Amino acid sequence: MPLWKRNLIVCWFGMFVTGVGMSQIAPILPLYIKQLGVNDSAAIAQFSGIAFGITFILSAIFSPIWGAAADRWGRKPMLLRASLGMAVVVGCMGFSTNVYMLIGLRLLQGVITGYSTACTTLIATQTDSKHAGYALGTLSTANIAGSLIGPTIGGFIGVNWGLQNSFFITGGLMMIAFITTALFVKESFTREDKVVLGLREVWRKVPEKSLTINLFVTFFVLTVALYSVEPIITVYITQLSGNTSHVALLAGIVFSASGLANLIAAPRLGKLSDQIGAQKVILVALLAAGILFIAQAFVTSPWQLMGLRFLLGLAAAGLIPSVNTLIKKITPASLTGRMFGFNMSAGYLGVFGGAVLGGQVAAWMGIRYVFLITSALILINAGWVYFKVYKKLETIGREYHGKLEKSRS
Repeated sequence: MPLWKRNLIVCWFGMFVTGVGMSQIAPILPLYIKQLGVNDSAAIAQFSGIAFGITFILSAIFSPIWGAAADRWGRKPMLLRASLGMAVVVGCMGFSTNVYMLIGLRLLQGVITGYSTACTTLIATQTDSKHAGYALGTLSTANIAGSLIGPTIGGFIGVNWGLQNSFFITGGLMMIAFITTALFVKESFTREDKVVLGLREVWRKVPEKSLTINLFVTFFVLTVALYSVEPIITVYITQLSGNTSHVALLAGIVFSASGLANLIAAPRLGKLSDQIGAQKVILVALLAAGILFIAQAFVTSPWQLMGLRFLLGLAAAGLIPSVNTLIKKITPASLTGRMFGFNMSAGYLGVFGGAVLGGQVAAWMGIRYVFLITSALILINAGWVYFKVYKKLETIGREYHGKLEKSRS
């Protein structure tokens, strides 16, 4: 078995376990804050927002730093650092005695995060261009699959064994990821630069500067759009459903529909991007996602929403892996970790920005407008990708083939 394929299996498992562990905390966070002594509902919402968002803000700041460290010392050490660090920090959350201690640990979690970034960088640098789309598409399904079942597991543990045990079990899952990474991930790392390059020096070595920036912007807008509806899905289902006793179940099914479709389609669209070009896949996927968001604004039942979310999951499966594939193809191997770190920063900021945007639009204009504004963002992004990414890559491809034909003649 090729090295990249063996490491893909191990990294997939590690990212899956990490996804399960991290997503199972989300639904119990407000309940745990209440258990820590915060009884006012407005204060619970405020502290929940801070505890949720602060992790992503710190992750955005530190992701490029850990990306640079991956380029300097290798990707496997970063995998071990992140998985062990999260195992300890998340486990300690179960020992919190007040909400401020919990927020402090969530802040620390944002600082030490980076397992997914290191996994993506490792697989991207070890995989040849012929299989890059397939490998990165497959890898992207790990977090999706973990996030799909994580909230259910977290709720089940919280109800049956107590909220604190959710954090202890999550820490245990992170420790499993650490052990499997230490034992089975193999990396032959050769450091190309003796001195760590500063930001200016790194940027000078980037061959396609404008294209790289355009991909970062694309990734940011994608995550803003995809996460803008996360805070309001359950409320939207409550409006659509006459039977409020089954809202939690219906919301779980709707979330699962999108994740399941993403899980099915991501490896296939990854293979397709290897064959026809990732820029073509992302452009079509953006147009399809924009249309599907418009349709979600006009549904009349939760089951219609579920079907459209499934179709959206199929389209979304071609977005984030395609951006990663394009960054890998235009970035020198010595800078891949740094560039993926910057890209993940854009993604983390997008998650935070999307959640804030969705909540504010729903509060001021109504829930249906969240879908319409999200659709507008995605369609604008499609235009951006066409003019700034698609046409640029097509031009580079024609120039490359022209030079190849001249050399042959």
